[in-house]
Amino acid sequence: MQLDALNAIATAMTAPGRGILAADESTSTIGRRFDAIATENTEANRRSYRELLFKAKAAMPYISGVILYDETLWQAGEDGTPLVKLLEAAGAIPGIKVDEGAEALPNGRGDLITKGLDGLAQRLPKYYAQGARFAKWRAIIDIAPGQPSYAGLLANAHALARYAALCQHAQIVPIVEPEVLMDGAHDIDTAFAVTEWVLKEVFQQLYYQGVALEGIVLKPSMVIAGMKCASQASVAEVAERTVKLLKACVPAAVPGIAFLSGGQSDVQATAHLDAMVKLGPLPWPLTFSYGRALQAAPQRAWGGKPENIAAAQAAFAHRARMNALASQGQWSAELEQEAARN
Repeated sequence: MQLDALNAIATAMTAPGRGILAADESTSTIGRRFDAIATENTEANRRSYRELLFKAKAAMPYISGVILYDETLWQAGEDGTPLVKLLEAAGAIPGIKVDEGAEALPNGRGDLITKGLDGLAQRLPKYYAQGARFAKWRAIIDIAPGQPSYAGLLANAHALARYAALCQHAQIVPIVEPEVLMDGAHDIDTAFAVTEWVLKEVFQQLYYQGVALEGIVLKPSMVIAGMKCASQASVAEVAERTVKLLKACVPAAVPGIAFLSGGQSDVQATAHLDAMVKLGPLPWPLTFSYGRALQAAPQRAWGGKPENIAAAQAAFAHRARMNALASQGQWSAELEQEAARN
């Protein structure tokens, strides 16, 4: 393992004013997104949509890396140029989602465990040869009565650490993504307690597996009450709670933290990131690794129609720029509205 090379990639992924585009939706997931814009879920449409993002010249300077779905990693654009080469030409690092979804943990505890370790050691060199320099593995932690169980949490943390160790052995930077879902009715205190438990267990397992923290990127969820909770915290409280938690759980050796949006609205995810950065200086840079919070607007603008490509690229550029500003603590609601008008 060449740690200096891994560290250089992880550092570039969380460089000032840049963040990661999560464009790794599975075929079924992007199908649901396309249903919402009355677009057929075909391979050609999936390629066309992702290609328009990667060719958005005003947006890509704010994008340090792109997480790809397996299908996209091997696709070529309309003119025959491999999509990976489009990203490299735009100055973005190609990455690959390597997990294979989740299944129920046995014995009825209700927890989900992420699949994909079988055969991963054989897949990673092929991804590297195709141009991928980082990978992503998502562990899903739900908050509900009796959940997460310790068995479920431990199984997910262990799998994340195994995945990370395999990636580093293959000279690929692992994004470590333990997502505490915000789907439930839990309050922000419960979200804080569960996320703390999750992060402490994840870093313990990374240590046991010999993972070099200098060669990872952490992709955590923010500390937010469940969407069904009657009492929602302010932007300032979410930022304060999340930063407090990270300081208590994340070693300074980690090169950077790139948050997931986890179902937040576009502007909410941007506002939370900006508020956290403004609480600095912090031991690590904070940035974004958003999917829906970057893509919802361009998807609506595109609507599956070639004549709307320019409008979709403009919408993507706006969201990318707003989040880039937030990652430097330079965003404001007024700036958001002014930029949207222009």
